[in-house]
Amino acid sequence: MANTHTSLTYRLLRKFGFNYSEEEYGNVSLWRVIKQFFGNIRRKRLEKMMDWAILDPFLPRKLRPKLLRKIGCKVGKNVFIGDYVRIDLQHANMIYIDDYAHITSGCRLLCHQRDLKNYRVGDNAALCGYRKGEIHIGKGVMVGMESTIMPGVTIGDGAIVGAGSLVVKDIPAWTVAMGVPAKVVKEIPQREETL
Repeated sequence: MANTHTSLTYRLLRKFGFNYSEEEYGNVSLWRVIKQFFGNIRRKRLEKMMDWAILDPFLPRKLRPKLLRKIGCKVGKNVFIGDYVRIDLQHANMIYIDDYAHITSGCRLLCHQRDLKNYRVGDNAALCGYRKGEIHIGKGVMVGMESTIMPGVTIGDGAIVGAGSLVVKDIPAWTVAMGVPAKVVKEIPQREETL
């Protein structure tokens, strides 16, 4: 028997095989689905433009940051975005990248993930709702290749994230963090004044 508390649109999506959580999409309207569908096409097209090889000399500091802004991210000045960087297209407005940050090749910035705090034996993980959180990347941050930044993370000014890291919690300013999950391995020292 169908749940009468869910929208007809949600029940149709489920019938067509879309495994959306009831918590997140139970009251979804047809208009929202249509709007999201065409918005996804637009955002995906802009994301694909970030990898156009013919524009490679202009992409890292000029076009990629501009494309991220069009997708919805808040991006400061003189930001470097490497090739094949992927963002959470549905929640791009939750991504903040400050001035002079470097997001190098192959990085992923995710603003939502399954909320498994109440997940139990016998449950269907695909039906769990989502936990969302903003990503804040501070001024002058360097994120190493193929790193993943998870929801709700703030990386402080001047921090460096080692290649291939999984950042699941905040990284303090002026530290070096690396690993899966990323942990601070070094504090960056103050520059000594010379006379």
